[in-house]
Amino acid sequence: MSVQMNVADRRRAAGFTLIEVLAALVIVALGMLGVIEAVTQSARNGTYMREKTLAHWIAMNVITERRLQATAPEVGETSDDVDFAGERWHWTMRVTQTQVESLVRMDVSVRAADAAQNTSLTTVTGFYGRAIGAAGGSSLPWGGPQGAGGSQESDGESTGAPQQPPAQPAPQPQPQPQPTDDEE
Repeated sequence: MSVQMNVADRRRAAGFTLIEVLAALVIVALGMLGVIEAVTQSARNGTYMREKTLAHWIAMNVITERRLQATAPEVGETSDDVDFAGERWHWTMRVTQTQVESLVRMDVSVRAADAAQNTSLTTVTGFYGRAIGAAGGSSLPWGGPQGAGGSQESDGESTGAPQQPPAQPAPQPQPQPQPTDDEE
């Protein structure tokens, strides 16, 4: 009898039971679900970053096109659709006046054409300015007649350059005494 028990014990010890195999399969399945989820998330992130980059390029193109025009864009909102990188995109530009009269602000939002209207992948801000002075660098009176760019003279005329204090004469060098033979 002891010989038969030893044979039965050996058979049990030599293989896995059905419960052990099922437990191992559950553990492997849970591990594979984690790996699959990580790969899926990585693919989603790559797709999102691609779309966000393309939307940013479209917004920058719209701003650059407006900056290259001879006249500033009208204050208000405009929008259009564009085909870019094999996809259809919708952009909206809001132009607002800034506190500086010669400068307008352009906010361009871009989304996929089939996305909801209140969503946006990116918003890029740019400015369009008109020159208020001649090319070549003449100074501009930013602070008015007595502001930082100009000065008031005693006769009432304003000049474009700040007044310079009167020049001081350069100090004269003092003669150095020559050493004598005893000091050397």
